[in-house]
Amino acid sequence: MVKVGDSIPDIELFEDSPGNKVNLSKELAQGEGLIIGVPAAFSPGCSDSHIPGYLADPKLKEAGKAFIISVNDAFVMKAWGKTLDSDKNSGIRFLGDASGAFSRAWDVEFDATPLMGNKRSKRYAVKTKDGKVTKIAIEPDNIGINESAADKFL
Repeated sequence: MVKVGDSIPDIELFEDSPGNKVNLSKELAQGEGLIIGVPAAFSPGCSDSHIPGYLADPKLKEAGKAFIISVNDAFVMKAWGKTLDSDKNSGIRFLGDASGAFSRAWDVEFDATPLMGNKRSKRYAVKTKDGKVTKIAIEPDNIGINESAADKFL
């Protein structure tokens, strides 16, 4: 499981379309960052409280570059981003981990087949500095919203 001191995986994620590749190990190589992993775009917990909590938190601006990652394709993540942050004022970028490679690399993948049809990412929040994990919160039940909630994590 991902832990403090780990490097950010050198894996391509996708923003807005499959042709727009984003590598967080490069994006977050310098400075501070925030990575929020969620089980599913458009799910009630993710859409109604977890991500809106980050969007509304005044400490978000201090977190550095911010990214939401889900085991969904780039098109779904783009649409989800538009529904939650239509004017993109928050600065959060929504990235698809369609194959789950990023989630597997950090060992935050769990089998959600009965509920969501495939393996998904546990719900987590990670702070980074200069490409290394400095703080992490992973929900013990994989999908709850407690340890990784903005008001507790930021």
